[in-house]
Amino acid sequence: MSHAPNLSVIVACKNPGTRLHAALASVWAQRDAALELIAVDGGSTDGTQAWLDARRAQIATLIAEPDRGVYDAMNKGVAAARGEWLCFLGADDRFADDNAAASAHAHARDAAAGVVAGEAAFADGRIYRFDTAANPFARNFVHHQAALYRRELFAAHGAFDASLAVMADYDFNLRLRQRGVRFAPMPVRLAICGTGGLSDRGAWRGYREEITVRHRHYPAWRCLGWDALSVVRWARKKMLRSFSRSHG
Repeated sequence: MSHAPNLSVIVACKNPGTRLHAALASVWAQRDAALELIAVDGGSTDGTQAWLDARRAQIATLIAEPDRGVYDAMNKGVAAARGEWLCFLGADDRFADDNAAASAHAHARDAAAGVVAGEAAFADGRIYRFDTAANPFARNFVHHQAALYRRELFAAHGAFDASLAVMADYDFNLRLRQRGVRFAPMPVRLAICGTGGLSDRGAWRGYREEITVRHRHYPAWRCLGWDALSVVRWARKKMLRSFSRSHG
């Protein structure tokens, strides 16, 4: 690609199986979008590397090497990206339709913002929309699958913290917010997301990291009530999952 793309789509994976096929097919199907695809495979042993190798002509950058988790892989994608805007899709996510990237970029181009965030729809029917009035204490307020980030933000404010396995995007979003970066909404359903991902499993580690991140950016006295709510949310999800298994 001789000219820098407008948008870099970064897909990180490790042993994703055939779920990855739909994710990348949705990228290749995008119309009217000057984008590049960056695939970062963390050392898959399920045939994914061979599958990606066979499609190198459709991938601007392919990184295949061990990593320290999904956010380390995403950081590698950021370092390789050339687009003005970055989009992060998981291996079990896909663009909502063939015009999603172009529509999102059009809104990003016209927004005086560092991050533009739209809507993520989950396969089980849940829908998450970015709300400018969302309370940053409560939980992560931007789904990275439904957002575009200016690439320059990572040079100016640092990369994802790869020591966090689940909530490095929450940490990055709070870092940007605390430093005055503007988040703007866009009326675009950008991604359809799979269920059961890292932040969707209801494991205690995610809620523990949520509490840790909150305390990084705010004084403890402002966090305590929200910390308690995090514990309540974890317990509720654990009970619901137990109930579902026992009646499944």
